[in-house]
This record gives sequence, structure tokens and C-alpha cells, in this order.
Amino acid sequence: MPKPIFLIGYMGSGKTTLAKKLASKLELPFIDTDDEIVKEIGMSITEYFQLHGEEKFRELERKQLLKTAQQNAIVSTGGGSPCFFDNMQWMNENGISVYLQMSPKSLFDRLSQSKPNKRPILIGKTEEELFNFITEKLTEREPFYQQAHLIIDHINTPIDDLIILLKKNQ
Repeated sequence: MPKPIFLIGYMGSGKTTLAKKLASKLELPFIDTDDEIVKEIGMSITEYFQLHGEEKFRELERKQLLKTAQQNAIVSTGGGSPCFFDNMQWMNENGISVYLQMSPKSLFDRLSQSKPNKRPILIGKTEEELFNFITEKLTEREPFYQQAHLIIDHINTPIDDLIILLKKNQ
């Protein structure tokens, strides 16, 4: 039975980039749950958040996640996705979850180079506020992320090593 591979981790950890590379190397479809949500709602996630709030967004995110069941695909999830409902448990029961672990400093370095319109939550934050925000959110989410089947040091784990780990966990 086909199983999706779910990449989880904090915003800016490289889930989408790695998912595309993995999908290409493993010759599997690539699914980005955020992109699928945007297609479905016809607006940006930021606009949806502003109009309907986080709770409605998380419900949409959950529905999108459930659509990946039984798909042999590489799935890039939203950074908060594992932390709501029983999403983390569901991913572990229905596929292989991989946490792309990064330090707050590494995430800060990446996110401070990010385009603000791509990550509106970062707008208007000083460097100190951004670092503190990342550290606080990562601390909140870590207990969910730590439930993943595989936890990799995203910066120091070559993709071929990850593929070997994934094959061992199928």
C-alpha cells in the first residue's frame, strides 16, 4: 500500500525545497499542502487568515492533509500543521514523517533573508523580536515535531542519506 512521506518542520526549514528534490530523486509526485489550499480557496493564506481566522485555516489545512492519504507522494506540510487536531498522529499512522530539525539561529538566518510578502508574519519585527518569535514558536511546536518517525539535522544530512533512512523505514 502506498504511503506518503510527510516533511514537517518550522517555517523556513526548507520543507518545500527538500520535498521537490526528494520527489524528483524518488520519482514520486510532490504535494505542497499550502499550495493546494491556495488553489482551493483562490486567495493567499494570509488573506484567508485575515478574513476567517486561524481556526478556519487549520480546518482547511486538516482537510488538505487528509487528501494525501494513500498517495505515494512527498508532502510538504505547513509549519503549524503537526500541532493541530491529531495531525501528527494521523501522519505517523498514514505515512512516514520526517522532521527537518534546525536551530533557532539557523532558522533566523534563513527567515531574515526571506521576502516579507512571502512570510507576512515577519513584517515589522526587529531582528531581536524575530529571533525571540522563532525561539518561542519552535519551543511550542517541538513536542509535536519530535514525534516524527525520522528527525534529521537538515543542514548536515545529505539527501542520499535521507533516502537511505526512508527506505529503512518503509
